[in-house]
Amino acid sequence: MRGLHADTGYLLYRLGLRSGQLFNACLQESGVRLRHYAVLRFLATCDGALQRELSTRLGYDPSAIVGLVDDLEKQGFAERRPAPDDRRSRIVVLTESGRDFLRDTDEAGQRVTNELLDPLDPAERDALHTLLLRITEEPLE
Repeated sequence: MRGLHADTGYLLYRLGLRSGQLFNACLQESGVRLRHYAVLRFLATCDGALQRELSTRLGYDPSAIVGLVDDLEKQGFAERRPAPDDRRSRIVVLTESGRDFLRDTDEAGQRVTNELLDPLDPAERDALHTLLLRITEEPLE
């Protein structure tokens, strides 16, 4: 029987845990957790998104998205607005305070990534990034 460290899925899980721990520690003072940060980063790439789209794209349970958006609204980092094409629907948009927060945390986020990837040389980092993009190219469902 092969050892646990021979299982790539387990190693990816461990990397995810470590990444989450480091990012959460980095974000701790702001009151934002990695899951909030992911929502903000996604919103920074678009003009707003329905909560169900956030759920699908980020791979979070729809009920979790509601709480995350509530938290982000309380901090002034995101807000719900009427959808332009359907007044009954609400989209979540990044506020200027949310953009400022992301700008202010860019350097800290990069430090976390560099700490995680420290054992790799630049070419290995690029290769890992390319492979992870290929693996995660399919939307989560």
